[in-house]
Amino acid sequence: MATNENLPPNVIRQLAKELKNLDESPPEGIKVIVNDDDFSTIFADIEGPAGTPYENGVFRMKLLLSRDFPHSPPKGFFSTKIFHPNIATSGEICVNTLKKDWNPSLGLRHVLLVVRCLLIEPFPESALNEQAGKMLLENYEEYARLARLYTGIHAHKHKNKSKSGAICESTTTLNVGQSNNTVPSKNIPSAPALVSTSTSTKVLGIQDQNAAPSDPAVGPSTANKKDGPLAAKIPAEKRKMDARKKSLKRL
Repeated sequence: MATNENLPPNVIRQLAKELKNLDESPPEGIKVIVNDDDFSTIFADIEGPAGTPYENGVFRMKLLLSRDFPHSPPKGFFSTKIFHPNIATSGEICVNTLKKDWNPSLGLRHVLLVVRCLLIEPFPESALNEQAGKMLLENYEEYARLARLYTGIHAHKHKNKSKSGAICESTTTLNVGQSNNTVPSKNIPSAPALVSTSTSTKVLGIQDQNAAPSDPAVGPSTANKKDGPLAAKIPAEKRKMDARKKSLKRL
């Protein structure tokens, strides 16, 4: 098990200062779990931003710090399963801040804000989850459906919602070194139709225990009535997300 002995004393002092600051003044939608005996693994709970498919979910993530931190970036992982283009099925996070754009002067607060902002504006062109990346570009409604389904099944529920939700403290940090990879919202096509919940659960390889058994007596008109409110909700959610992307680009 890793301990503080694996980190140089000057790094331990800096991390202790940063963690104390994060504990006393946490970023919006982020709660850091501090373990005074081991600073080499930083845990944090991230609230899904409002207006995204991850809304109402709380996702546990961790940052792994090597002995040569901060000269080398931490490695980021989601412990909570999530359907997102830049988060692999293993939980590994792909963001330039933790790779080629890393700078030793960047602090933990900056890294955590970038990860949360990634839930607002994914980068499908550098996807670790190819299915999610392709779906985001070609069929946003189905991408949002699956992302919400994962959120409902795997993410924890948070009791108190943030007031402003989706816009992070430092929205400009997300686009550092990634402007060329940004996909304009107008290029994301909308799907002509939605698949049923049974199709989504088949893709996930899970069974919805709350789903009622199919009734052959129920006609297609009944199914359309059930899908109606959901079909109306998804375009509205996409418009919210597009509006937030435009706000991010203006910053």
